[in-house]
Amino acid sequence: MTRRATGWLLGSVLVVIILIVAGSWGFATLLVKPTNHRIVLPADFPAATVSIPGDGHAVAGSWRDLGADSPVVLLLHGLRGDRASMVPRARVLLDAGFSVLLIDQQAHGETPGEIITLGWRESKDVRAARDWLRAQAPGRRIAVLGVSLGGAAALLGDQPVGFDAVVIEATYPRLGRALDNRIGIRAGWLRKLLAPLLLVQIEPRLGVTPAQLEPIRNIATLGAPVMIVGGSRDAHTTEEETRELFAAASEPKALWIVEGAAHQDFARFDRAGYEQNVVAFLRRNLAR
Repeated sequence: MTRRATGWLLGSVLVVIILIVAGSWGFATLLVKPTNHRIVLPADFPAATVSIPGDGHAVAGSWRDLGADSPVVLLLHGLRGDRASMVPRARVLLDAGFSVLLIDQQAHGETPGEIITLGWRESKDVRAARDWLRAQAPGRRIAVLGVSLGGAAALLGDQPVGFDAVVIEATYPRLGRALDNRIGIRAGWLRKLLAPLLLVQIEPRLGVTPAQLEPIRNIATLGAPVMIVGGSRDAHTTEEETRELFAAASEPKALWIVEGAAHQDFARFDRAGYEQNVVAFLRRNLAR
């Protein structure tokens, strides 16, 4: 190989390396960038707008209270979502007789935040909402239902979780696998190069280690009945990962694999199944 050819080859390799590093940096930046915006709920979903004291900021929420005899469910949206995205699930729960509180987690919707932390700071909003509900609805049974990021936020942080029941939907057990899955959806085989580069950015960007962002580490210490839900065709959180999270949970626990569902709203995909599984689980565990 001539000197010129060698130089061209090395230059090409350098360009590829730069592109890969830049790609991982750009993906990470988009992943944790705040997504704040005004929330407008559907006109046929009347709810009181509430401001909940949080850790250095107010947590924005929407509160539908069916009265003192109704148990309550706190609803937590997924990454880059907001409380409006949880309205379909809220409708199912309201029809079943549950009061609901929908919140925007920090750096989402109308709740301020400097950076999305993949469940770490968001877990403090969950605790703030829980404490607000305990004061707002004294003596009533309270559950939390978290989807993807919301499920991670429910599981991360201090334990026991302090709820009477927990529902975790489409939530990854381990961060490294979650990043690998998501990059693979967009970049195919390049995930083997990009995912490790993304993982090493977690601590410098978020101030916590990847190990601290693994929900599976806390699933056994919830101190409450838990239901794990996942889609059989979910490429973001695979059925294998859903079963892994379920296996690590303590009894009493329940599992529902939603046949044919991807990373989506399970209440919309299969309302009858949602009522037979999630609603039934909540009724059993929130009954007095």
